[in-house]
Amino acid sequence: MSLPQSARLVEVGPRDGLQNEKQPISVADKVRLVDDLSAAGLGYVEVGSFVSPKWVPQMAGSAEVFAGIKQKPGVVYGALTPNLKGFEAPVEAGVKEVQCSPPPARPSRRRTSTAPSP
Repeated sequence: MSLPQSARLVEVGPRDGLQNEKQPISVADKVRLVDDLSAAGLGYVEVGSFVSPKWVPQMAGSAEVFAGIKQKPGVVYGALTPNLKGFEAPVEAGVKEVQCSPPPARPSRRRTSTAPSP
């Protein structure tokens, strides 16, 4: 078996880690978290998700977070979006790398993909 020459570690805490928090988190606190992760030497930080705040309230303000972070040279700052409509917002916010993760097509998969983790 041949192993790859390199691997990319992606820090998803500002998106995945915060999206299930019950208390609102300010844009300033999100900016500070991303800046601290960059300062710690991480090469890729997934800053937020461009989704409807109706569905994921903690991701409200992702464009403002991108505008507020101190982008360190050599660090990739990415975002997640569920669909093409959501793809336009990060592009307008200047995001250079966007992961599109469409929801499952079948209703049974949709239920499990949006169910809370145990």
